[in-house]
Amino acid sequence: MALPRGAKARAAIVIDRLAELYPGAECELAHGSPFQLLAATILSAQCTDEMVNAVTPALFARYPDAAALAVADPEDVERLVHSTGFFRQKAKNLIGMARIVTERFGGEVPTDLDDLVRLPGVGRKTGNVLRSVAFDLPGLPVDTHVGRLSRRLDLTREEDPVRVELELNRLVPPAERGRFSLRLILHGRRVCSARRPECASCALADLCPAVGTGVPRGGGSGAPGRAGARSARR
Repeated sequence: MALPRGAKARAAIVIDRLAELYPGAECELAHGSPFQLLAATILSAQCTDEMVNAVTPALFARYPDAAALAVADPEDVERLVHSTGFFRQKAKNLIGMARIVTERFGGEVPTDLDDLVRLPGVGRKTGNVLRSVAFDLPGLPVDTHVGRLSRRLDLTREEDPVRVELELNRLVPPAERGRFSLRLILHGRRVCSARRPECASCALADLCPAVGTGVPRGGGSGAPGRAGARSARR
């Protein structure tokens, strides 16, 4: 098919194809409540989901809600989250987050993004994860995969995650934003990797201006390497 000229038209097709490829895409952080998802997402900074999921059962068994974590011994929390890296700062953020949630929000995680980003250890990406996954509200988390694939598909030329998010919000319907992000992340992990994108087997190849070029349109990180370009020409 001819490459859609506009980002809006291209985004609509990308949304549909990703939905076909990954219909059951879900957040891979194990959690049983919005509070637990918030804690797990804070721990996921500079850490894999697998490692976070290995740590959180013991953490949540000891501190199942904000009220319990708010009065935790920092050294105990540090011990429980040690293997996720940056454990002192993460423990401080977890306890600080739990205190604010308990004192200002009655123990319930807030749903408004402006409230979420005021919590320790929470930025727009984490806030949008909470909104989209825990509350089924519009939210488009932008991680490295989402940014890289969005630039390769020329849905944005921005590098800053906040600007990427705002541009994608103009292209993706509110109800689809969270699932779109999850599906882009899966596609980035399984097909469109940073160094060796599998262009020859990519279901989005005919929509992607970066296929075979070696450099994505608009520049930016995550350009397909020579191996990816050769694959696309085969």
